[in-house]
Amino acid sequence: MEVYIVTGNKHKLYEFKKILEPLGYKVSKIEDINNEIEETGKTFEENAIIKASYMSKKYNITCISDDSGLEIDALNKEPGIYSARYLGHDTSYEYKNNVIIERLKNATDRTCRFVCAIALVKPNGETKTFIGTIEGEVAYKIEGDNGFGYDPIFYYPPFNTTLACVSDEMKNSVSHRGKAIRKLVDYLEKNQ
Repeated sequence: MEVYIVTGNKHKLYEFKKILEPLGYKVSKIEDINNEIEETGKTFEENAIIKASYMSKKYNITCISDDSGLEIDALNKEPGIYSARYLGHDTSYEYKNNVIIERLKNATDRTCRFVCAIALVKPNGETKTFIGTIEGEVAYKIEGDNGFGYDPIFYYPPFNTTLACVSDEMKNSVSHRGKAIRKLVDYLEKNQ
């Protein structure tokens, strides 16, 4: 079965492929999303639905979209739905990560979570969403070079390190996106 992913993020596409292709799914990216879809939702779920709905209507195909980000409790859930655009859309994640570490230098509460909302939208408008989360803490320093985005500052206590220090397989086994994709797969397997 072919699934169409609405994303401009090569790292997200890689994670979808890493999980779905071994299960027999062909993962295709819809290429022309550019900036034509405005994420106006107030939640990850709303933004995922907006993107998948837009492309499903445009191409008359079933589309899957993901909206995800980091919520830091001591920062009132920032960066939240603005994770990709936090501190400016063209700002590097290394800079964003350093700013977050600096903002939390005296914080006693470093709890955070990654949230991933995946929306599947069919041409008839039928919509399903799948949510995955992972709880962790903001690390005291950037560590690791695997993964992307905020992974180098997301300390996961069961691994005793950041998500950027573990293999893709280890990360995907516990990550927010991995959990949401597995829920999506369960749905697809039961509803083909």
